[in-house]
Amino acid sequence: MGDTRYEMRFAGSGGQGVILASVILAEAAVIAGLHAVQSQAYGPEARGGVSRAETILSRGRIWFSKVSRPDFLLALTQASLDAYSQTLAENAVVLFDDSLSMPAGLDASRAIAVPVLKCAKETVGKAFTANIVAVGAINAALRLFDDETLLEAVRRHIPAGTEEINRKALEAGAALITPEQTAAFAVQIG
Repeated sequence: MGDTRYEMRFAGSGGQGVILASVILAEAAVIAGLHAVQSQAYGPEARGGVSRAETILSRGRIWFSKVSRPDFLLALTQASLDAYSQTLAENAVVLFDDSLSMPAGLDASRAIAVPVLKCAKETVGKAFTANIVAVGAINAALRLFDDETLLEAVRRHIPAGTEEINRKALEAGAALITPEQTAAFAVQIG
């Protein structure tokens, strides 16, 4: 992590909700009184194409809004894990779906493989909640925000009537992270 900013990259395929995951964490930062910048990019396909989002969190002003060497990476597809795990900051944390193969050169001590997609489908009961499961796991690992702040950020970006399933997804994601992982990966925003 840099002195004043924490850079995050979220990558997967269109339809997996990585952009919304990035937006929710940026929203949580604003609720918590931090500064945040969020950006996104995706292929021409509405679903199934490459999707990437980035969020920068900081206690101070963010003068440069581009992520250059992420401190954190979420990868939900093999292609995104392979591509983006090569451009990380030293000591970056990588959280990826456990159905993926860890690329050579990725520091295993800084990697967290969890069943995000399986948890959304089997534990929560709705595959479309994978992004919210991921947000819960990310926050549990990094301890960026308290649970109420994160839940409020989710509520601001989900359709009315889906509050309960999304709360369940956040909790299920958080349950994927062990206390040892939280102790090892928790961050302080500069």
